[in-house]
Amino acid sequence: MGRSKEYAISIVRTLHERGHQAYLCGGCVRDLLLGREPADYDVTTDAAPDQVMRIFPETYAVGAQFGVVLVPIPALHNSHPPDTNTASSASREMPSHVGYFGSAKASVVEVATFRSDVGYSDGRHPDGVRYSKDPREDVARRDFTINGLLMDPVSGEVLDFVGGKNDLEGRIIRTIGVPELRFGEDKLRMLRAVRFAARFEYQIDPPTFAAIEQMSSQIHQVSHERVRDELTKMLTEGRARQAFLLLDKSDLLQEVLPEITAMKGVEQPRQYHPEGDVFVHTLLLLDKLPQPCPPTLAWGALLHDVGKPPTFRIAPDRIRFDGHVEVGVKMAEGICRRLRFPNDDTEQILALVNHHMRFGQITLMKESTLKKFLRMSRFEEHLDLHRMDCEASHGDLSSYGFAKEKLASIPPEKMRPAPLVTGHDLIAAGYAPGPRFKEILSVVEDGQLEGRLQSKEEAMELVAREFPPG
Repeated sequence: MGRSKEYAISIVRTLHERGHQAYLCGGCVRDLLLGREPADYDVTTDAAPDQVMRIFPETYAVGAQFGVVLVPIPALHNSHPPDTNTASSASREMPSHVGYFGSAKASVVEVATFRSDVGYSDGRHPDGVRYSKDPREDVARRDFTINGLLMDPVSGEVLDFVGGKNDLEGRIIRTIGVPELRFGEDKLRMLRAVRFAARFEYQIDPPTFAAIEQMSSQIHQVSHERVRDELTKMLTEGRARQAFLLLDKSDLLQEVLPEITAMKGVEQPRQYHPEGDVFVHTLLLLDKLPQPCPPTLAWGALLHDVGKPPTFRIAPDRIRFDGHVEVGVKMAEGICRRLRFPNDDTEQILALVNHHMRFGQITLMKESTLKKFLRMSRFEEHLDLHRMDCEASHGDLSSYGFAKEKLASIPPEKMRPAPLVTGHDLIAAGYAPGPRFKEILSVVEDGQLEGRLQSKEEAMELVAREFPPG
């Protein structure tokens, strides 16, 4: 049994011993019934937040206004098992490594009080909450029937007030109650419906899907960061192509990524792209994403040809996309800024877009250019993107094979040798520091990478000859 599950069960058991109702809830119950390992565990209880914090002193009250507190898993926080005799209810600040909605959620167990929500005027947060002693009320406010199941992990009993077990068996995504009301409470649920349907290969219930189509334009009420995170999950959970087909069918794609919708119907030259238009090619490529998949690679794959629609033209010889890489980099940067990507992720995504066409010339590169290309940061992502790009089009993997062979055959000390000349050497030789240094050092490095320069003396002779001082 995993540490997260073991500790979640201990929390439920402790709450039972204190006279409270308590169950596992949400996605962890769904995944357990599907035979999958849950990413994290959530608990729901009739104990109020202050009662939970008295029972579990190592508690972070980050969502207490909504009836939610977090209990860190001891093995991951150098803490101790629940001390049920501790009366302190002082809440603590959430440590920086435990993000409430971030990647570290698996290091805590979320404990939420049974509640019913009062209004959602901002389309995301309840205007107020009313605590309840009835688990039915708590389930009724949740998003989808397959996420509305409760489990007593001690007895194994599953409580199903909304038909979630039937929908798991029928492979259906259905809202709990009226779809328009559920989506009105949190517009992100429309994207979540698409993601769950793709991830589990389920069908979306017709009234639920109709509500998504009708309300798709309201997705703009959701923060860019939440949209980005949901799209990233779609791209990296193994069913990206299916997710983006559903996004398109539901009209959500046009709202969140109109640049991808613009790829539809943009034809490509058949000799290079027998598979079809830019949209078809991009979705075929998404189908080939590795598992697990780095988010930057997934986004690079999605956006690698984003510059083709605005650069499409029919030349006398064939369809052409002149400058599509440069245009694509600018468009990808706009998308990354709009979706509030961290700078490091943006840099890598743009690099993938910027360099994806260079593989076509890899066998013609000078030795120095080739080595600089192969040693780019996270080059394995560039290589994966090129392989998928080929497999989703003409199928010619010769450049991919050439790059793999060179990576295997060139020793690290030849790929990135210690410099023969430094700026200090240039100053000692009488050169004044300035922008020219970069050009000089680059020429020396090229000679070194190509094997023409073997020593510092040879390098300084080249400098004196090509860049005379004074």
